[in-house]
Amino acid sequence: MAVSGGVDSVALLRMLLELRGELGIVLSVVHFNHKLRRAESDADERFVANLAHVYDLEFHSDSGDVAQHAAEEHVSVEAAARELRYGFFRHLLGAENPPEAKAPLHWASENRSAESAAQPKSDPQGLKPDSFTTDDGAAGSRALSKQNLASPTPSGPRSGFLDKIATGHTLDDQAETVLMRMIRGAGLRGLGGIYPRLAVEDDDGELCGEIVRPLLMIRRRELEQYLSDMGEDWREDSTNSDATFTRNRVRKLVLPLLEKEFNPAMAESLAELAEIARGEQDYWENEVAGWMGTAVHWAEPDWAREESGQASLVQIAPVLSGSERKPSANDDLRERIQNATWLVVDAWVDRVWFLAEPTAVQRRVVKAIGEQAGIPLEFKHVEEILRFAAGDVGSGKELALPLGWRVVRESDRLVFLTPDLREAAPQQDYEYALPVPGMVVAHEAGLEFEAQHIPGGTNAEHDPDRLLDAGSLPGPLRVRNWRPGDRFWPAHTKSPKKIKELLQEHHVALPDRRLWPVVVSGDEIVWVRGFPVPAKLQAKPGREAVFIAEKQVAKKAAM
Repeated sequence: MAVSGGVDSVALLRMLLELRGELGIVLSVVHFNHKLRRAESDADERFVANLAHVYDLEFHSDSGDVAQHAAEEHVSVEAAARELRYGFFRHLLGAENPPEAKAPLHWASENRSAESAAQPKSDPQGLKPDSFTTDDGAAGSRALSKQNLASPTPSGPRSGFLDKIATGHTLDDQAETVLMRMIRGAGLRGLGGIYPRLAVEDDDGELCGEIVRPLLMIRRRELEQYLSDMGEDWREDSTNSDATFTRNRVRKLVLPLLEKEFNPAMAESLAELAEIARGEQDYWENEVAGWMGTAVHWAEPDWAREESGQASLVQIAPVLSGSERKPSANDDLRERIQNATWLVVDAWVDRVWFLAEPTAVQRRVVKAIGEQAGIPLEFKHVEEILRFAAGDVGSGKELALPLGWRVVRESDRLVFLTPDLREAAPQQDYEYALPVPGMVVAHEAGLEFEAQHIPGGTNAEHDPDRLLDAGSLPGPLRVRNWRPGDRFWPAHTKSPKKIKELLQEHHVALPDRRLWPVVVSGDEIVWVRGFPVPAKLQAKPGREAVFIAEKQVAKKAAM
């Protein structure tokens, strides 16, 4: 049971303590200290450890410097906290092995039955959502699904690891998540919100455990009442009132406004929307799986084979050592194929079949090909492909896609052609508006950018080298790749330099260098990835600021 010390997780712990005999589960307590609030975070950990001690439960804890991780990985604090926390969860389920994880504490009592103690049970690489329908009963127990808490992991628990980890996400969390994704833009998968179950897989793709969220049908206020009635204390996280975080603004401003002015049951409606979206997504994923095995055909391009035709460059055999093999003229091409961020295969569908299907099916097929092949297709790309497929064969027969992919329209086929890696890749400039607050994805660079608004009076909690003074920015923000002649003056340096020189000095690899992102305000470059912001634009004490976070987005899918 993951316990932060807040009302949600403490309430779930108390419910599970009452129901563990009926559910047939063995409980232990899991806590991750994010070190964001210093003494307050440490006090939370002591509070949770004491809860585990009082109820004679095994206690697993770990900690991580979230702020440092966010700075090193160029992601937001929220994203960094989740990465570290869920990395710890995956370790406890047997999927990862952090070197510094603390050993679990076993309390003094020797009477540790299956109802009062847990053995750590299960090694992942992935978290995969798995929808289910929660039980619907009375307050308190109605949120708990016996099916998901008590049922064993299909592959069985692994010796020495946990089997499941339950988190205290509530209906309020679900509503906030769905609303945030609607604001940013999402399809069915995104509107599914927080999935009730996440299957955790190890590096070999084997299921090693689950993360379950049994309170997704319960309001937070019900849990507060539940704990108050029994006299149980909980901890309040001071950052929950920090307007820096998007979720807090949605929780404190947007959702209450919608409930007051438009729909008193707005949170419940959003949670129902998530449930519907998950069901629809499950259906479509099953349909897509069938199409990918029958209607969509894959073939290695001719140029990816050696001229002799004896071996494939895509499906490469183990490479022999230098004394055992002769250098090949195709070595450079082989290396390019191995390093490609997409699948070096072509795909095609029968054009007659494709055009006879409903638009919804056409969109799903195109999107599935993109995800499988590693083509970053946005909605506008999908719609363009659909219009192109329906056009006359006599008109333009080729359509350019991101990363150098092309779609070729033949009389009977629609063919997706992988970039020819024998040719030098053309420069792919990109430029997107970056609202504050707001988010944008630059698929060309494989990065997602988020501009966060930092209220005045709170910027002392952030690294000044990464904060822009909101009032000093000359205009709206745009994120783009650097261009020849661009110059930038990072703080702590003597003078401006060409960005090309800065990247060379910092040994940025050439493949990454040409698409390296910068942020422009007006005509001035105000931010360059990996460098301090200009001294003249650093946030002044007490003034509103802008923090630009970025994170990698997946560009390659496995066949």
